[in-house]
Amino acid sequence: MQPVIWEAQGHVGLLRLNRPEQLNALNGAMLDALAERIGEIARQSRDIRVVVIEGEGRAFCAGADLKERLTHSEPHQVRQTLDRINAVFDAVERLPQPTIAAINGYALGGGLELALACDFRYAVRGAMLGLTEVGLGIIPGAGGTQRLPRLIGPARAKELILTARRISPEQAYEWGIVNGVASDPEQLAAICAKLAKELAANAPLAVRRAKAAIRDGMDVDLPAALAIERAAYETLLPTKDRLEALEAFQAKRPPTFSGE
Repeated sequence: MQPVIWEAQGHVGLLRLNRPEQLNALNGAMLDALAERIGEIARQSRDIRVVVIEGEGRAFCAGADLKERLTHSEPHQVRQTLDRINAVFDAVERLPQPTIAAINGYALGGGLELALACDFRYAVRGAMLGLTEVGLGIIPGAGGTQRLPRLIGPARAKELILTARRISPEQAYEWGIVNGVASDPEQLAAICAKLAKELAANAPLAVRRAKAAIRDGMDVDLPAALAIERAAYETLLPTKDRLEALEAFQAKRPPTFSGE
């Protein structure tokens, strides 16, 4: 069984974690497959404009594979695995294309950290989310202690992380962790497909530069952030898509963007 399934539907790519019997827990084989696929997606920058990540079965991702972790008796083995997970999640965050996490079930520990590395998160009613690591004698080590506070503020992030609490999609929405809640898996797929279609319809280079400007400007002061924005804007001035948008406006027709 392939640990990761990839399907391209026009300009939208669907990346599915495929270890349903293990609740899509992250083991070595899945990390290797994810690393390879994410690298390929980054290189398909013109063809793939949006990436949706979901899990097969009743989980998005239940975090690290603890059965495999039990075989890591030495601290250096755990460090190596953690380095691999961080490298994959950082690569997801730095994908030029917008990413959508379709949380179709459990998103716990590393599973929620993977979702936090995405640009958008939607969850189905009945799913369960949490950073539960302190209950296992560790802490979130794949970005959870850093990405979650930046998303929802330190007080609520501490409440979730330090209690190892599991929360519902409704509470996750109230706290700003997810963008919306679907009533069932079919609606979740429809919501994510609609957003992906909206994103893919815009000029892909502009979408990617806007995403990068937001990401890179978040952790610097305002003058530096404005300089980042201006630099990103400047890269779009010579593009064919900018001229296409102006011509389409003049002709009163929808633009056809090529990613050039």
